[in-house]
Amino acid sequence: MHAITIPEPGGPQALVWAEVPDPLPGEGEVLVEVVASAVNRADILQRQGFYDPPPGASPYPGLECAGRVAAIGSGVSGWSVGDEVCALLAGGGYAEKVAVPAGQLLPVPKGVDLTRAAALPEVVCTVWSNVFMVAHLRPGETLLVHGGSSGIGTMAIQLAKAVGVKVAVTAGTRAKLERCAELGADILINYREQDFVEEVKKATDGAGADVILDNMGAKYLDRNVRALAVNGRLAIIGMQGGAKAELNIGALLAKRAAVSATSLRARPLEEKAAIVAAVREHVWPLVDGGHVRPVVDREVPMPDAAEAHRIVEESGHVGKVLLVTSPS
Repeated sequence: MHAITIPEPGGPQALVWAEVPDPLPGEGEVLVEVVASAVNRADILQRQGFYDPPPGASPYPGLECAGRVAAIGSGVSGWSVGDEVCALLAGGGYAEKVAVPAGQLLPVPKGVDLTRAAALPEVVCTVWSNVFMVAHLRPGETLLVHGGSSGIGTMAIQLAKAVGVKVAVTAGTRAKLERCAELGADILINYREQDFVEEVKKATDGAGADVILDNMGAKYLDRNVRALAVNGRLAIIGMQGGAKAELNIGALLAKRAAVSATSLRARPLEEKAAIVAAVREHVWPLVDGGHVRPVVDREVPMPDAAEAHRIVEESGHVGKVLLVTSPS
């Protein structure tokens, strides 16, 4: 088979489409013939040499995929060769085939074509696990999503609206904010021109956001705490704005607030399987019913992964950029 390899870390040109050995499904695994994968920020970090795959994972980038079951390993039930699936991966999505733990497989939802299903697993599992399983977002509350036009952001908006939550988003252009509004966002904040703390307070009569989903890390830590409501929860999922910052414990105590920080890729298989099972139970009915949908900016042939990485790094896209091996 062919896969995107990284002979030496570097810029987008470091991604090389090369012939590599076919993977074999181990015990408890399923072999998927990949139709599409999606570009995530973690893939860019891996390409740059800053984010190695967990031990035992595929060396190729790609944290999600969609395709068809090609073979089934021992100890697997509930799946058959030919099933159309999408999957959460620890790596290996940028390839023609990938071996996936059966607990990380999901059926393709109704009304979603196979290619676009590749845009779902990573963002849905990230949002559901952080916003709902960890931060316990509830109907009637207010959620602030930083990077509202990103793959994570577009999914967070839709899921929050589906359960009756007011959604505030930040983005850097009017066009991106308009796309967020089309998905249901209620409070639109241009972070280049407005202070999100003031805007969230103004829109909530001074209360603040009950939950904040943050991809920036250090740069936003102090302002995020100030933007939280009493009993608020800050969920940090990225460090685009740095890794180290000073935390005002007094402000946190005064609000009886909580800060959590999680990653998905390196979690034990059992934890990933539990998240995927929760997504299938709670989110898939929303997708099946058309209340939530993948947001795809464009599709790029997988051998041209370097171009897809350039698109994502330029941050002009909305939703996900897909890498396609073959039409669905």
